[in-house]
Amino acid sequence: EEAVAWSVGIVDEKTIDEINILNATKLGVKLALEGLKQKPDVIMVDALNNMDTLGIPYISVVKGDAKNYSIAAASIIAKVTRDRMMKEWDEVYPDYGFAKHKGYGTAEHIRIIKEKGPCLIHRKSFIKNFVDVDKLD
Repeated sequence: EEAVAWSVGIVDEKTIDEINILNATKLGVKLALEGLKQKPDVIMVDALNNMDTLGIPYISVVKGDAKNYSIAAASIIAKVTRDRMMKEWDEVYPDYGFAKHKGYGTAEHIRIIKEKGPCLIHRKSFIKNFVDVDKLD
């Protein structure tokens, strides 16, 4: 309610598989910065370094979501956004239970993937430990 500006950077599963989760997180920061209507003087990030922040200085804080209100708020916004997206994906892929487990690697989620196979939004980097991803292409 009191934020001057906020934005969410969304990186799809194919990009995450291509560049890895860490680099996808850094890309998400850049995309979020590009979406801001007002550019900040400095940004606070949770334990990230060596990223493109569009020339905006940043401060990296280890365990930042527990130490800094801005980082904690960003973490909540990211989680709520992701949870809402998973509920939408649940309507497209109702057999996978995304509305319930939100895509996290619960025992139920893994069981469903093993039974039904992955759907299009599953990251190969996520399912590689329990599904033969070489057979998917």
